[in-house]
Amino acid sequence: MFTRLLHAAQKLSTWLVPLAALAILAGFISIAPAGILGKADAIGYAVCHRLDERSFHADGRQLPLCARCSGMYLGAVLGMVFLSLRYRRSAGTPPKAVLAILGLFVVIFGIDGVNSYLYLLKSVYGAGMSFLPTLYIPNNTLRLLTGSGTGIGMAVAVFLSLNQTLWKDWDNRPVLGKPVDIAVLVLLMLGVDALVLTEWNWVLYPAAFLSAGGVLMLLTMVYGTLWAMVMRQENQYLTLAEAWLPVLAGLTITLLQISVVDVLRLWLTHTWGGFPLG
Repeated sequence: MFTRLLHAAQKLSTWLVPLAALAILAGFISIAPAGILGKADAIGYAVCHRLDERSFHADGRQLPLCARCSGMYLGAVLGMVFLSLRYRRSAGTPPKAVLAILGLFVVIFGIDGVNSYLYLLKSVYGAGMSFLPTLYIPNNTLRLLTGSGTGIGMAVAVFLSLNQTLWKDWDNRPVLGKPVDIAVLVLLMLGVDALVLTEWNWVLYPAAFLSAGGVLMLLTMVYGTLWAMVMRQENQYLTLAEAWLPVLAGLTITLLQISVVDVLRLWLTHTWGGFPLG
C-alpha cells in the first residue's frame, strides 16, 4: 500500500512541482522590491538582519546581505565551485586535520558573532547594558573574514550530503583529501575577501549577486537532498539533467521559505531595511 502511494506521489510530483515552481516564483517576484538588486535584497531579507552599519555599500546602496552573511555565502559559492571542479562526485569525510581547520573557522565565527552582538546591545541600550563583556571592537573586516571561513565549512557539509544522496556514481574519495587543496581554497577565499574590502563598486556589485545567489544555491541543495530522501529517490541520477525534479523541488521550497519569511518580516517591521533597533 505504501509503495503504491509513493509511486503515485512520485508521478504526480513531475507535474505538480513545475506548476508550484511557477506559482511561487510569480509570488516572490510580485512581493520583492523592483529591479534585480531589489530581488537580491528580498533574498537577503529572509536570512540576514541587514543592519546598514554592518553592511558594505556600492554607490551608497546597501548590499543585500550584511558583511558577515556576505562572507558566509561568498565562501559557500567559492567552496562549492572549487569542490565541484576538484572532487566532482566525491563524498568521503575529509581528513581529521581538515575537519579541525573547518571546526576552528566555526569557533572563530561564533566568538566574533557573540562579541559583535554584545557590542551591539551596549551600543543600543547604553548604560543599561554596560555590564556586558566585549573582547574587542567589532568591524566589518572581521565579520567578512569569519563569515567566509564558515561558508567554506557549509559548502563542504552540503557537498557531501548532496553527493551521497543524489548521485548513483558517488565515490568514497575524501573531500579535501589533499593537504594542498584546503590551503589553496583558503588562499582563494582570502583573495576574494581582499577584493571585497577594497569596496570598489565593480567588485561589490558582483559580490551582491553572488552572495544572494549563494543563499538560493545552498538552500536549494539542502531541500533538494531532503526531497530525494523523502520521495525515496536516492542515488538514482547520473547527471544534473536527470536530477531536475529534486533540484526544482528544492528551489521551489527555497523560494517559498524566502517569500513567507519576507512577508512576515515586512508585516512586523514595515521596512525592507535592517531590523529596527531601540
